[in-house]
Amino acid sequence: MKISVVIPVLNSHEIVRRQLLHFSKMGWPRDCELILVDDGSDPPIHCPSDIAAPFLTILHTGDTRPWTWALARNAGARIASGEYLLMFDLDYILTREALEGVRGFTGQKRRFRREFGVLDEHGEFSQDEETMKRYGLPEQRIKQKGFKLPPHPNNFAILRELYWEIGGFREDVVDRPYPQGEDRYFKQEWMKRVATGEVEDDDANTRPTLYMFPNGQFCGDVDYNPFDLFHDLTRKTDRNPWHKRCLKEGAR
Repeated sequence: MKISVVIPVLNSHEIVRRQLLHFSKMGWPRDCELILVDDGSDPPIHCPSDIAAPFLTILHTGDTRPWTWALARNAGARIASGEYLLMFDLDYILTREALEGVRGFTGQKRRFRREFGVLDEHGEFSQDEETMKRYGLPEQRIKQKGFKLPPHPNNFAILRELYWEIGGFREDVVDRPYPQGEDRYFKQEWMKRVATGEVEDDDANTRPTLYMFPNGQFCGDVDYNPFDLFHDLTRKTDRNPWHKRCLKEGAR
């Protein structure tokens, strides 16, 4: 197995359905598997009966505590059989082009560019401007920056053995309020090894693109949830600088 795609999911049944439709339509490679880690959804998430997804495994953790995604990612990585782990969150869209950008990769860790995009109810990808506005992306932001986003440390592909050498995601942070910084800690451990020459970063010019549904702080509220497609855990904590920024900008 070349790639194990590991995605934690929580109470996002419609998005799971759209993602599985999308993956089925794009043609899922035989040397890749998809592991959805259902981290306490109510009701539990299952593959819809009308979607054929032989590449799919759903792992139900039964953990209903908030923000246990570090545990979920590690749980998915433990049952993965791929040479590489490809990790991102459910509000991201993996295209066949991006998947091929990992299948052909022979380095240690592959990172991604980011842009906004959506999957409609038929699992079809779109970057239509009017659709983006309906999902909550402000027109002013589109005019200023288009659909591009800065990179994010939670989206990467990495050799599975190297993932565990680094230690996986820190599990001791799960009882902290959001944000817990598990992505930052993992990146810090990686960059320490880059600095000493133990590992080597990929070529930034060749990184594939992942697409993200407009939501959260990009739409003016860290808890903004377009059409209630995603979970309802709050990000409004004193630890979240994006929450403070949204409050400040909203008060202007």
